[in-house]
Amino acid sequence: MQRIAGVIRKAVGEYNMIQDGDVIAVGISGGKDSVCLLAGLAKLRRFAGIDYTIKAITLDPRFKGIETDYTPIQKLCDELGIEYHIKRTDIGQIVFDVRQESSPCSLCARMRRGALHDAAKELGCNKIALGHHKDDAIETFIMNLFNEGRVGCFSPVSYLSRKDLTLIRPLVFAEESQVTAAVERNNLPVVKSVCPVDGETKRQWTKEWLRSMEKEHDGIKMRIFTAIRNGHVSGW
Repeated sequence: MQRIAGVIRKAVGEYNMIQDGDVIAVGISGGKDSVCLLAGLAKLRRFAGIDYTIKAITLDPRFKGIETDYTPIQKLCDELGIEYHIKRTDIGQIVFDVRQESSPCSLCARMRRGALHDAAKELGCNKIALGHHKDDAIETFIMNLFNEGRVGCFSPVSYLSRKDLTLIRPLVFAEESQVTAAVERNNLPVVKSVCPVDGETKRQWTKEWLRSMEKEHDGIKMRIFTAIRNGHVSGW
């Protein structure tokens, strides 16, 4: 995890993400990105010279009313000495069974955000760390441009005044390939998503489009990321 911790340290330093005394809720979906973030922040804590506390939170959507088994994540948190909290929700049933959304991702994301913010406040956290990496930023930029006709992206650091919470994204300088490699090298546990539309979303289409563009125009993703930063898009 040394390389990932170094990439996180760069983002933390450049955007002043973490300070002494912070209590950081790490949103753990069970996927590779959030698990890598958790392990990376735990590693960074050993040598960064910043005194902060980590609490891991998983929101179980309970798709079709079935609880997901997060035992592998619990074991990882035990090894890392991190508090782990699982919040069982009805988000999956509301989105797919009650509302029967034709485009479920937007509603699901809003509900998950709200539930995560509430859980973080309940646990006394002042910050929430999310596992978005460099590729996510590029994809979000393209999705906003193509689907909404606007120039925008998520921000490395965002303050939520209504909740008095700060969102941080410490993996923003990490490429997805680096995250994948770190998870495999360190045998980190991954709990596969059972979302009914997993792999069929607009983000998946964007990911595949960017992959094809990268083959035709080597380095295009890095140039897009550089443009986001140089243009100070959305706080970058």
